[in-house]
Order: sequence, then C-alpha cells, then structure tokens
Amino acid sequence: MLMIFLQKALAFIFALGILITFHEFGHYFIARLCGVRVLRFSIGIGRPIWSKKFANSETEWMISAIPLGGYVKFLDSREIDTSRMSDPELAGDFLKQSVWKRIAIVAAGPLFNFLLAIFVFWALFMHGTSDPVAKVRVASSHSTAFVAGVRHGDIIRKINDESVQSWSDMRWKILQAGLDRQEVRLLVERKNPDRPVSLNQIEIKLPLQQLTSSDFESDFLYKLGLEIFRPAAILSAVSPNGPADKAGLKAGDQILAIDSNPVLDSLAFKEIVNASPNKSLNLLVLGSGQEFELTITPEAALENGKQVGRVQVVPLSTIEMTELRYSMFDALLHASVRTWDTSVLTLKMIGKMLIGEVSWRNITGPITIADFAGQTAKNGWISYLQFIALISISLGVMNLLPIPVLDGGHLLYYSLEVLTGRPIPEKYVEMAQRGGLTVLLCLMLVAFFNDIIRQMS
Repeated sequence: MLMIFLQKALAFIFALGILITFHEFGHYFIARLCGVRVLRFSIGIGRPIWSKKFANSETEWMISAIPLGGYVKFLDSREIDTSRMSDPELAGDFLKQSVWKRIAIVAAGPLFNFLLAIFVFWALFMHGTSDPVAKVRVASSHSTAFVAGVRHGDIIRKINDESVQSWSDMRWKILQAGLDRQEVRLLVERKNPDRPVSLNQIEIKLPLQQLTSSDFESDFLYKLGLEIFRPAAILSAVSPNGPADKAGLKAGDQILAIDSNPVLDSLAFKEIVNASPNKSLNLLVLGSGQEFELTITPEAALENGKQVGRVQVVPLSTIEMTELRYSMFDALLHASVRTWDTSVLTLKMIGKMLIGEVSWRNITGPITIADFAGQTAKNGWISYLQFIALISISLGVMNLLPIPVLDGGHLLYYSLEVLTGRPIPEKYVEMAQRGGLTVLLCLMLVAFFNDIIRQMS
C-alpha cells in the first residue's frame, strides 16, 4: 500500500514539476526577451527548500515546499524602493513595459503549456502508439447502437466523413459530437454473411440526444451499447483437475452456447460463469472440428466480498490492436490538431458546467490527478506522456480563463487598457484580485470534495 502511494506521489510530483517549469519558463523567457529584470524563478510555492544565484545572473532560482504551483517575480516598482536605481536598471521594470509586451509576457506561460503538449504528441505520433481497432462489441439488442443498426463485429471507418484511426479516435469524435447533442453518421465495415471473405460498407445514423450530463462522467460509449470487440469464447488454457478439466473441456475448445443461449464472446462466457456459482450449466462446445454437449458446475469463490463462479480456464482475451505512426510533418500536424481539439473540448466542458448541462463532479483535484498519474505511469511511459500532454493543455486553458489572479485575469486588465488607453486603477485591480482568489478557493474546495467522493465510491 505504501509503495503504491509513493509511486502515485512521485509520478504526480514529477509531472507537475515539468508542467510548472514549462509554464513559468514561458513567462521568464519572453520577459528576458522584452528586457524585463527577473528577480526570482520558483518551482513550487511557500517556504524555499533550495535556492541559488548563478554568476552574472540577478535571478534567484528556487524550489519551494508546496509543489502545487510556481511563480516568476519581476522587478516591480510598486513593491520595492527604486530611489537608488539608475535609469538602465529601472528600464527593466515590468510596469514600464508597453501593454503589448506585458500581454506577451503573461500569455507566454499558457502558450508554453500548449507547445509542450504539441511536442509530446508530436514525439508520440512519430514513435508510434498502439490502440485497439475501432471494432465494436454490441451485446444488447435494446441498446441505442443496435437499434440504430450497428452490429457486433462492425468496424467504424468514418464518423461524419472523418476517418477513424483507432478506438480512442472513435471515442474522441463521438465525445465531441455528444457534448453538442448531435447525431453522428457512422460508416461501418461489416462482413458479408453470404461471402465471409468480402466486406460491406454501411452508413448508420447514431443518435446522441439521449446522453445526459451524468453519462459523460462514466463510459458514455457503454451507455450507447458500444464496447471494445472481444475474441470468441475459445479456451487458451484449462487448469488440471479444475471444474472445466473434470467436465472434459480442453485448450482450443470454443464455447458456442450455454443453456441453449449463444455465447457472444470470451467476455460473455466469463460473465455467465461468474454469475453461476454452484449452478449446473449445459454447454454446446466446438472442439476438434465437432460440436458436442457437456455439463459443468462452476465452483464458488469469493471476490471483493462477493461469491462468484469459477471453472479454472483461461479464455482468449487478445484485443485487435493497430499501430499509429506518422512522418515528421504529419505527426506535427496531428499533434497540433489534437492539442487544439482538446483545448476546445475543455472550454466546452467548462461552459456546459456553468450552464448546468454538465455536472460539476467533473472537476478534479490533486488527489484524482495523482491517482491518474500513478495509473498511467504504471501502464508505461507512452501512457504517462499522454497524461502529461493532456494535463498541460488543461493547465494552459485554465490559466487563460478571465479570472483575476490567473494569467487570463491579467490579460483581461491589459485588454481593457488597450481599449481605454490607460491602466485599470489599482484599487479596482485589488478588488478583482480578492474576488478572483475567492473563486479559486471555491473551485479548490469543489475539486477536493469531488476527489474525496471518488475515493470513497
């Protein structure tokens, strides 16, 4: 338990350190280009645990105790005594810069977060990533997908005339349409029942209007009746002296039906067995080219405090995968589009939260983010880098929101200064800062509350 906690904490701190460093370096880099003096560059907030000034540099580089933020401190004539400073030194005052320079410096932080996401996606797309094929499992004849015309084993090739590369790509495109409650047009590839070697392409209209805000908090594809395609219920291994071995099952046998009901795939077989402890089941089996029947009784076992059935077999579970790899320029294009689409989707989610169409339970805090960091790190470096890219986009979007205290709030002040021709009076800025801080504290409380509820559920 302690090791799991440490893994999550380290994965979270490392990811956050990278994101904060890039964000603050964006401010620092553009400030130096504009001639602004940078007095301090801090990763983390609160009490310093390490600091250093390098030779020929006036900037104090610092790591602080609380790794939930960072800051860059510029020379600001409002905060220090400038009476003994020379004119060249005062030229580096942040407040003495033109409004366009100040806008560039403030906007650079979120911009560097977006650039980081593009770079990570670019590297991943060039390296290549594996993802399940967009081949669907449709288990229920009452589901929205089945009623619309989607069938088990269909491969989704296009959505609204856009090519689908993988399962994640399909999910992404349906999510974007689902938030707008749009109907999507699917172009599916299906085996011809009369000529199994040939494929038919069929266009299907899948309605999404019935999706509710709570559906997007879970697996909305499952709500539609779409799951990842599983292989047939073929046994890859049978444990000696287990219920299956005693009943006569062997590796390579395929379970066709249980109690006269067809078995869709390996997942369906597992679900039926799990739900039948100590219950006799009649199986129709295909083995050695012949069909035969046998009876098996799953033994009872305790799993997560619940009694389930076990027959001591390992059914095939391999999911069809596809490799996504692009050339340098195609990868850069896909990375830019992915970053843009994710940013737009994040803004849409925020907007729908404000008008009540999406639940505020979607707001996550550091506990949930740390949990995701640990899970993705455990799944491998590709999954972890994808997580870092997505969080970097979220950080960039959140910082651009016009909330005082955030970068977006400062950009709002400077935009008003451009329109009016004069700075916003300091007293109004201070009032707005206090209001913005209150909003952020409320959002943090909501995020922590949601995190605790998720951990308890």
